Amino acid sequence: MFTIKQFTFSPIEENTYLLYNENKNALLIDPGCYSIAEKNTLKRFIEENELNLKMLLNTHCHLDHVFGNKWVNETYSLKPIIHKNEEAMMQYASISGEKWGLPFDNYVGEVEYIKEDDVISLDDDELKVIEAPGHSPGHVCFYSKAQNFIIGGDVLFYESIGRTDFPMCSHEDLIRNIKEKIFILPEETVVYAGHGISTTVGHEKQFNPFID
Repeated sequence: MFTIKQFTFSPIEENTYLLYNENKNALLIDPGCYSIAEKNTLKRFIEENELNLKMLLNTHCHLDHVFGNKWVNETYSLKPIIHKNEEAMMQYASISGEKWGLPFDNYVGEVEYIKEDDVISLDDDELKVIEAPGHSPGHVCFYSKAQNFIIGGDVLFYESIGRTDFPMCSHEDLIRNIKEKIFILPEETVVYAGHGISTTVGHEKQFNPFID
């Protein structure tokens, strides 16, 4: 069974998720650690809990979700696992950092690809890959049917949705994917978002003002 540890990192207040099980194996999703102190916070938690970090996953590759990719690669020898359509976003991330006044040392190197319906396995625990582009061209979410949660990145927030005013965004695609990919999940499914507090599918179906 997954235990979920959330960290909120960087001036953009991005949510980084560390999932680990009773075997002390772990996977990291969207490392947004920007400062040395934030990287040390993440490393200290991993060490104090004697975790064996097995995978580095990105829901998408906007700058705030990949700030820590290079550090994770250098520290734990892990390649980012992304959707193929996010490669351009990853390459552009350092340029975005300069524009936002948040320069950082971007990861450059080999990646592994995931796609719709792939299954990420950590011992007996599984996450299903759900493609939900719109906020970015290759955005994916990671769904645990067994534990009724989804790591949603910047698709769906508490009574809000991901921005679509960035390059390679599509508001139409985002809304369609929320309706067709996320809202079909059980209403009690917890949505762990890339920013802000968690929510549930049922709450957003009833109260999200951006989705009719």
